[in-house]
Amino acid sequence: MRLETRPPNIEGKGEITARDLVRNCLRMRPDRIVIGEVRGAEALDMLQAMNTGHDGSISTVHANSARDSLTRVEMMLQMAGLNLPMRALRQQIASALDVIVHTGRLSDGSRKVLGVSEVVGMEGDAIQLQELFLYERRGTDEEGKIIGEFVSSGIRPTFLNKLKASSHEVDLSVFEYLK
Repeated sequence: MRLETRPPNIEGKGEITARDLVRNCLRMRPDRIVIGEVRGAEALDMLQAMNTGHDGSISTVHANSARDSLTRVEMMLQMAGLNLPMRALRQQIASALDVIVHTGRLSDGSRKVLGVSEVVGMEGDAIQLQELFLYERRGTDEEGKIIGEFVSSGIRPTFLNKLKASSHEVDLSVFEYLK
């Protein structure tokens, strides 16, 4: 089911926020939740939904890297008005997220997946990431288009057991580092 935000009318009434939609969709008992873009306090509702059995949910956030996306989500959680220590907010993020897929626009105007990172948990007060795949730029062709390839870092993700438990076959060769 598709739900959409709505700005307030001329009298300032009738607004439907992303937070309203996330809360209401939870009442519908969805298997998956897809939030087009998280920009504010709805990040709290999204993370709470992901931490309450809605595995496979997905959202987007604008940031310059996987690490920066975590910082952006932290800032959005603070916008929600929670008076929680930063460590508690980071634990919420680390327990809700498994993977961050970073896409970007390259200098030739093309868009590419630039990296796939796994959120592996907390170490001290920091959320730990490990890079699973990255885009390696090799050069440019005669037309100025960027040439490159998506390569594995050689690290197998810790969420493989979750995939196997959900009856997903995983070809482990995709995680082999090939140089």
